[in-house]
Amino acid sequence: MLLKSIPMKSIKNRIVLTFFLGIFSSVVSNAQEIIKDGAVVAAPKISSNQKLKVDGVIATVGDYIILDSDIDKSYLEISSQGGSVKDISRCQMLGKLLEDKLYAHQAIQDSVKVTDAEVKGLMDDRLNYMVEQIGSMEKVVKYYKKNSEEEFRTYFFDILKEQKLTSEMQKKIIDEVEITPEEVRNFFKTIPVADLPVFGAEMEVAQIVVEPKVSEADKQKVIDKLNGFKKDIQEGSSFATKAVLYSQDPGSRSNGGYYKMNRKTPFVKEFKEVAFSLAEGEISAPFETDFGFHIIYVEKIKGQEVELRHILLAPNVSEDALKEAKEKIALIKKRIEDKEITFAEAARTMSDEKETRANGGALINPKTQDTRFELTKMDPSLYSRVSNLKENEISAPYLDEEQQGKKKFKLITVTNRINEHTADYAKDYIKIKELALKEKQIKTIGKWFDEKIKETYIKIIGEYRDCTFTNNWLKK
Repeated sequence: MLLKSIPMKSIKNRIVLTFFLGIFSSVVSNAQEIIKDGAVVAAPKISSNQKLKVDGVIATVGDYIILDSDIDKSYLEISSQGGSVKDISRCQMLGKLLEDKLYAHQAIQDSVKVTDAEVKGLMDDRLNYMVEQIGSMEKVVKYYKKNSEEEFRTYFFDILKEQKLTSEMQKKIIDEVEITPEEVRNFFKTIPVADLPVFGAEMEVAQIVVEPKVSEADKQKVIDKLNGFKKDIQEGSSFATKAVLYSQDPGSRSNGGYYKMNRKTPFVKEFKEVAFSLAEGEISAPFETDFGFHIIYVEKIKGQEVELRHILLAPNVSEDALKEAKEKIALIKKRIEDKEITFAEAARTMSDEKETRANGGALINPKTQDTRFELTKMDPSLYSRVSNLKENEISAPYLDEEQQGKKKFKLITVTNRINEHTADYAKDYIKIKELALKEKQIKTIGKWFDEKIKETYIKIIGEYRDCTFTNNWLKK
């Protein structure tokens, strides 16, 4: 842990630095030799007359070693992701690396299971993302200064395996940590008034959605086109090429429609049902979801995982359908303004968006899973629609076109506006509970470190023995 003091001003710093560095824990080097079946080769012993400059080893934690270059790589990786490193000292960075190594070492001692299949799946997902961002596997290999894709994959596999062990061990420690309302109250009472956090301005937003009706003829045109693609592919054309050229799914189009999924992957029900009904090498008939019409080609089935490609096409909406939807949403707005019906009642009975309909149109913040949106973190397109609305004022109807090309008319209203304010126990209970829980988790982890450091072989070499660590790595 990086900080242990309790004052409120330190709480956020502690949480941010601990979890921020955790995000970038993938920068740890491949200095430790991890065998693919999970066994770990003991780190080489360092004789007292061996020079630090020769082998670069600066610390040993159980069966793991840390090189001086690992600190440099950590700084480089954080900077490459847009993070600031100016306030992170080398001693702090080493402290974080020592934590990661102790987590991973203890995970093995506790028989925490991380399979090669899990790591490979994680690696495939990360590599797909990297290739999408950078442009090609060759560029990824060059960025990491490796000589070949095989060398990079071996290097990256070891990094991700240690990272997975670290995260699973940390999860095991904090999963059972719970907090009671009384503990939340006591936590809040210990914060000096001058140190109470200030929460930014927030708002709660609701919407009504009207979707233009697609004619059966327009649906059939898309079905016929997908059946044509299927026939071409069965006769030798590339599914991936068709997906790149024609698919309207922005999340997979550049990768030739590729997805890897299991039954827990959060895809829509209809898509999952079709994907898991197909045999390897089979192409589905066209089928419909809320996004449009799809065909799926199953490339590989590995246990509970399916590797597939798909093509998405959304039917065109006629001008008449657009006009009819626009007139409908304008009528809904008039009925609300004439007080014939409330916004929430209209959303429940007339909105076409099933995700928000039951809650009277209330939008859920995907980052916090509650109804409040902090203005400074709100999606710019949503902010531009609501920033000038007064409470309970309704926006003019507008046409929203999604990335897949699907068109919807929307009305938006601000149901509640919360100004920037100092934390209030009653109004901000959920946020205060989150802070209190994180504080308790940090204390639990701190206690765990105190115990495990005493039990584990740890050695720090050279100038880093002069560091002042929060944890007792030097066992003084």
